[in-house]
Amino acid sequence: MADLSRRSLLRGMGGIGVTGALAAMTGCGVPPAYVEAADREAPDRSAREHELVFANWPLYIDVDDHDKQRRPTLDAFQKRTGISVTYTEEINDNDEFFGKISPALMNHQATGRDLIVISDWMCARFVRLGWVETMDRKAQPNVAAHLDPLLRTPHFDPGRLHSVPWQSGITGIAYNRKKLGRQIKHTSDLWKPDLRGRVTLLSGLDEAFAMLLQGNGADITRWTADDFHRMIDQVGGLVRKGQIRRFTGNDYIKDLDSGDVLAAQAYSGDVIQLQADNPDIEFVVPEEGAELWAESMMIPNLAAHKRNAERLIDYYYQPEVAAELAAWVNYVCPVPAAREVLASSKDKERAQLAEDPLIFPDAEMRKRLAIARDITAKERTEFAKAWNGIVGL
Repeated sequence: MADLSRRSLLRGMGGIGVTGALAAMTGCGVPPAYVEAADREAPDRSAREHELVFANWPLYIDVDDHDKQRRPTLDAFQKRTGISVTYTEEINDNDEFFGKISPALMNHQATGRDLIVISDWMCARFVRLGWVETMDRKAQPNVAAHLDPLLRTPHFDPGRLHSVPWQSGITGIAYNRKKLGRQIKHTSDLWKPDLRGRVTLLSGLDEAFAMLLQGNGADITRWTADDFHRMIDQVGGLVRKGQIRRFTGNDYIKDLDSGDVLAAQAYSGDVIQLQADNPDIEFVVPEEGAELWAESMMIPNLAAHKRNAERLIDYYYQPEVAAELAAWVNYVCPVPAAREVLASSKDKERAQLAEDPLIFPDAEMRKRLAIARDITAKERTEFAKAWNGIVGL
């Protein structure tokens, strides 16, 4: 149940609070938040200090079934390289973590962490502020060879020079086909009369907006303010008509499972877990498309062990290692070559994972997936206010 517990921690307020706080700090005598490229790196101590500090989300790495203190892939890295990893599960919310380390970063101080994992929409903010180091891709041949082409060129980080996906996922639609009695193929199918009051959408702006834009035919790699406001007007009207039951965090899982809700905007990783208990639950990537997102590894400014962090990132892009991680967390694997590793497994359950399109999307599904252009700092206050007015946040 790793996915359910971890994703439930991701709900936020669209980032308006942290953005406002950052603006206030900048306007009250605090040095400007942006850090120039020349001020981002510290002398690297990796050669003499065989260690690094890795901050991640809870329940987001493989653990030993018999000893929960053991993390097999991470243990193997430490044994193979002699690099000791201090692994902390301290990231419970993107905005909260931003607030935790932003004072150090904006004041040109080290965070005490060499590697962090945050959602790509938050990664975009770190890149814009100049708060992360550029990685040496020549030192990461596995990343260069095996990173999924669909994830290589996000709008905020062309070429992925500052970020590398840890895991990926899809925001699509989950529904109970047996109780609904029909298929859902389009986002607009959610607005039909037989689903009135039986639909939920995600409450977080960054999590919800892209699929809704796609449902209206927008290209989410280059969506406009007009696209956004058209979607806001549409969703507002649906709320007034009672079509949307409510906006949720991860509690849509309970609603779907109980039958109180028949269709929900949902994460692919959650649905894998739901299907294990309820085979009537289906996940669909709408014909108009769905958002492919990632939570990515980044090296924050002034990291003391940059080279060690780069080695760990590259280690997790070996197909055999990526397969081990994918088999445990059940998200979309950012290393397509891991599929063949799982397919060749003598363990039947592991081999079946290779055929799961929610871990390894098939060619047809991949055509409908796209990474959304992020919401810029200039847009965020206006858009978050409009969205939160509908959601009731």
